[in-house]
Amino acid sequence: MRIGKQDNAFTAIATSDEHSITVRGHDLVGDLIGKIDFTDYFWLLVCGHRPTAPQKDMMNACLVAIAEHGLVPSVQAARMTLAAAPEAWQGAMAAGLLGMGTVVAGSSEVAGRFLAEVVADGGDEAAAIRALEALKAARKKVPGLGHPQHSAGDPRADRLLAIADDLGVSGAHVAALRHLGRHAPAIMNRPLPINVSGAIPAVILDAGWPLQALKAVPLLARAGGLAAHLYEESQRPIGFILSHHADLAISYDGARAE
Repeated sequence: MRIGKQDNAFTAIATSDEHSITVRGHDLVGDLIGKIDFTDYFWLLVCGHRPTAPQKDMMNACLVAIAEHGLVPSVQAARMTLAAAPEAWQGAMAAGLLGMGTVVAGSSEVAGRFLAEVVADGGDEAAAIRALEALKAARKKVPGLGHPQHSAGDPRADRLLAIADDLGVSGAHVAALRHLGRHAPAIMNRPLPINVSGAIPAVILDAGWPLQALKAVPLLARAGGLAAHLYEESQRPIGFILSHHADLAISYDGARAE
């Protein structure tokens, strides 16, 4: 049974023969290994061209900003998975990455798509106000704004926006985010500082990263953080402690056996 389009049997990423391996038009051995760092390579792999110096610096800043944020749910899932299956790093890593959804870490993609909509509507203060009023009417949260811990302002977001300004990267998405941050508290009637999940898509989209590949940025970054947690778990295990404390924290309120 034929499902989906059948007329696009091509890839432009890589190929190989008995003598060489070609990646995005470059000889892997002769042009890339030992001659390009991983951030350059990541951009080349996804976008098909090497980044400019500002694009590389902006990507590096985003990766560092989001790689680690303590024992968030995805990290706990990864560590408990490794505790239960210490031979399966790949399973534990997958458990952590699978937990990156619309609430934690993967929220950058949600914010990025929201920012893209605001930019498409004009990207100015009026567009931001229209978007905020629509969210309020629908009783929805504002993607990219607010933080349960950094209620006075997310320092990671402030730093990323400052770097974007310094690099000359800031453009329509950063402007739209700032408009949203300026008007959201009054419209939504509560403090809503720009958070890192709003800053990352704003700065990296303005740097030229494709919207469709936005989620790759926090996924790659958090893979680094998860590697650190999994190594520590293998040396100083806390997975079963996390599991035990979770069990103690939750009370049973179901039916009782007769």
